[in-house]
Amino acid sequence: MKICVVGAGAIGGFMGARMASIGQDVSLIARGPHLAAIRANGLTLVQGGEELVVDNVTATDDISSLGAQDIVILSLKAHQIAPIVDQLPALFGRDTVMVTVQNGIPWWYFQKLGGDYADRVVTTVDPDGILFHSIDPDRILGCIAYPAAVIAEPGVIRHVEGIRFPIGELDGSQTDRIRRVSELFIDSGFKSPVLEDIRSEIWLKLWGNLSFNPISALCHATLEGICQFPVSRALAATMMTEAQSVAERLGAGFRVTLERRIEGAEKVGKHKTSMLQDVEAGKPLEIDGMLGVVIELAEICRIEVPTLRSIYACVSLLNHTIQTEQVGIKGRQLN
Repeated sequence: MKICVVGAGAIGGFMGARMASIGQDVSLIARGPHLAAIRANGLTLVQGGEELVVDNVTATDDISSLGAQDIVILSLKAHQIAPIVDQLPALFGRDTVMVTVQNGIPWWYFQKLGGDYADRVVTTVDPDGILFHSIDPDRILGCIAYPAAVIAEPGVIRHVEGIRFPIGELDGSQTDRIRRVSELFIDSGFKSPVLEDIRSEIWLKLWGNLSFNPISALCHATLEGICQFPVSRALAATMMTEAQSVAERLGAGFRVTLERRIEGAEKVGKHKTSMLQDVEAGKPLEIDGMLGVVIELAEICRIEVPTLRSIYACVSLLNHTIQTEQVGIKGRQLN
């Protein structure tokens, strides 16, 4: 199959490397030093103490050069999609499917949902409805990325833990194409169950991201640190409780308890969240897709979320400082 990974960062690169390793025709959209390193030396994946180098990939920053694909894996942060959305049709053939791999609530959340909130534009992640109107929801498969990975250096992805990528049709149907994608992911070494309710799984992953990511960014703390310090653990639990009220009002369910979700994060260990990695690198923070959007949905549902609003204000100021001062903010080891 012809597969294009749009956004070959930590997670996209992890997926692309594994799929290329089983002989799939994989193209990677990357940029800067990461792209240059992949072109020069192939993409290296460090997983389980072993190095896998794949040099049978096409790496480019020119989406239009690749032609129609069988599968497009969209692995970009929410704020990165709109600038390239006009280029995506170059990858689409008649039967091309697009698998969206994102943290947080996606722009398509209310598409094919039905009920009182059907076909609403999620303005926090899609302010002008550009994604809503530009991408045919019939192409989309939802996917949640549970693994943790980092770009250890340009061209090198280091897998931290996890191999689970559950997927689902937006309307919950069991189709041939969703089964084919699931089989591809499984053959590539992932766990990829097909879900009938992809939105509930989105909330389960988001439950942790909307709490652990901003706390880690503000406090320069790892997942283990947040969960083992009683005050920050309680703060995370309060944020998660507020979010759960919103999710359940929208019809989502949670298959694990809040405490079990926190315990799962603690077991990941001394891992820096993606938001903390961005703070240290001086990159824009993925605030709206993880946290601002939940506040928007709370307003739609008329639910008060005071703790989420307070943390959102603080991490938004942090992001503003990073962007206006053009600096990465790192913790310093004291001697």
